[in-house]
Amino acid sequence: MLLRHGKSDWDAAYSGDHQRPLADRGVRSAKIMGRLITAMGMAPDQLVCSTALRAAATAEIAMRAGGWDTEVEFEDGFYGTGPDTVLELASLSEGDRLMLVGHQPTWSMLVQRLTGAAAEMKTASLAVIEIPIDDWAVLPEAGGLLSLLIHPRGLFGSEWDYD
Repeated sequence: MLLRHGKSDWDAAYSGDHQRPLADRGVRSAKIMGRLITAMGMAPDQLVCSTALRAAATAEIAMRAGGWDTEVEFEDGFYGTGPDTVLELASLSEGDRLMLVGHQPTWSMLVQRLTGAAAEMKTASLAVIEIPIDDWAVLPEAGGLLSLLIHPRGLFGSEWDYD
């Protein structure tokens, strides 16, 4: 699963792009996505997340809202990089269901690379890719099927959107 970070707050005071926080809409979207992922029975076994504040906050909020008991690893290499590096780092993962949390344009490029499908990974979007492998070590050479792409804005006001 690829989860892009939620909408960030460009008007907040922050020391650099890496420290840019989530906007209220980003927090709301992360909660929705966490609840929806749990309801679909898709809570990840392992989560690898960019160290950028907005990505880490998205992962934490989604986990809390969804009630996931998931191993989390923060990866500096997910910030400001391309698909090759992300796939190389993700190939060290374990577990059956892996979630990667990060940034554009890399996340859309990853969907394209892994599935051949063009997908716009808007803020807090979730792409579920089915990859028929038994070992994450072969991920950099793998291909799969984009089985689900969800944008949370379409879920505002739904049963998943509550506080």
